[in-house]
Amino acid sequence: MLKKKLLVAALAASFTLPAAAESTLSSNVGFVSDYVFRGITQNSHNPAVQGGIDYAHESGVYVGAWGSNVSWIADSGAVASGSVTMELDTYVGYRGTASDVGYDVGFVRYNYLGDYTAASGFAKADTQEIYGSVSYQFLSAKYSYSLGDFLTVVNGKGSSYFELNASYTLEDAGVTLSAHAGKQTFKPSSADIYSYTDYKLGASKDLSGYVVGVAYTSTNAGSAWTYANAVGGKWGKGVLAVSVSHAM
Repeated sequence: MLKKKLLVAALAASFTLPAAAESTLSSNVGFVSDYVFRGITQNSHNPAVQGGIDYAHESGVYVGAWGSNVSWIADSGAVASGSVTMELDTYVGYRGTASDVGYDVGFVRYNYLGDYTAASGFAKADTQEIYGSVSYQFLSAKYSYSLGDFLTVVNGKGSSYFELNASYTLEDAGVTLSAHAGKQTFKPSSADIYSYTDYKLGASKDLSGYVVGVAYTSTNAGSAWTYANAVGGKWGKGVLAVSVSHAM
């Protein structure tokens, strides 16, 4: 298990080659006390080791990969046999600006690594989304749309997530404040009972190259589904998470 948790950190540390003048290659590694994705804990409120690699070209094209240890698939009862404890996301996109408005469009695949069989009534967790976002100054809005089965939901094509974000840096203090609100909608219509809204407030500060952050997240996720799974307690409850990350 420890080897899997450290896999991402090893990958990130190995990609430190100098980039050409017209592009940038960066990597990062970090630790978080609770990996929360769209308001829902991915580790039943346990810590995670995370890391990523990004390549960005001056044209605006970028590609990257990011990974973390996870436990939610097995903890939700979606695994009939085998195991899956690793998330590895891969993505490609294009970003730019027009009249001071930033834009970003792309494709992401959430890959859940492991040799496992999905339990009856569940799809495998691997999910593909397309997304688009616009930003102006410290505000941004983003929309993500699922292209097929969605995070173990069978026939989940059309599931979507809309989010509003704000990020503002207090220059004198060197502290960045952030706020977020999102709405996760599930398809097909029979799965709409799982839909919910999430909120987050956070703050971070760069301490000699190490970014230390704290964020409080909460949701209105119902208690009748796996958001209240017995493993780890209610997955969508209010939680305060601390993180430390380092860019290389």
